[in-house]
Amino acid sequence: MLAYPATIPLSTRSLTRLSQLLRTHRTIVGSRWRRLAPDRQALLVLAHLRNGDSRTRLAAGFGISPTTAWRYIREAVDLLAARAPTLEQAMRRIGQLAFAILDGTLIPIDRLSGSADRRHYSGKHRRHGINAQVIADPHGRLIWISPALPGAVHDLKAARTHGIIAALTKAAVATFADKAYRGAGPVVAVPFYGRNLPKRMRECNSAHAKVRAIGERAIATVKTWKILTKLHCCPQRATPILAAILFLQLIEERRDAG
Repeated sequence: MLAYPATIPLSTRSLTRLSQLLRTHRTIVGSRWRRLAPDRQALLVLAHLRNGDSRTRLAAGFGISPTTAWRYIREAVDLLAARAPTLEQAMRRIGQLAFAILDGTLIPIDRLSGSADRRHYSGKHRRHGINAQVIADPHGRLIWISPALPGAVHDLKAARTHGIIAALTKAAVATFADKAYRGAGPVVAVPFYGRNLPKRMRECNSAHAKVRAIGERAIATVKTWKILTKLHCCPQRATPILAAILFLQLIEERRDAG
């Protein structure tokens, strides 16, 4: 078997922070010996999340079994997810913004069987996946990403389920969103709907689209984590993975809580 060196487009800040979390966790649980040191485990996990390397390939490269690689990844993802900001915590930042941008995205997953297959099939995108709601600031930076819901869930329903609409309304934060969020409430601005609109409405829609386009940067940022190209895991694991990526992205941009 051949091996080759590769890079991970992340700073040492993420590696250091994750290594510290793993080292502290091992001390708390009283772990005496592991096949990989905390920094090596952190490197393995970041390669999996950022580069999308499979557990089998990583296991061969790090000299461990695929089962051990799976345990290491799951452990680290759960530690990171536990430190990701909740919506309530994110609203402290969002409430200070001039405006926010709300959008939904579909993260592809493996095809499922039975009723789960139907629930995760998005008719809009014509593929199976999970629905994630993304909130961005006026600069297109990621502020918060929601837990995962089945891909068949409509964006407006997903936003209401997570309490996003209620939180934005309570904080009176002007929010730009697309037509999928019609009826969300007075704080959520959506484009005018219909054909043969008057010139004034078309101009408003054009200006609105330019603002919403900024929010696409946040979704693009999320999808630079190649594991999200297509999730090969149980859909229930999508939520901690998304939370872990949110926390790591905040670390990369030096916007984490420490």
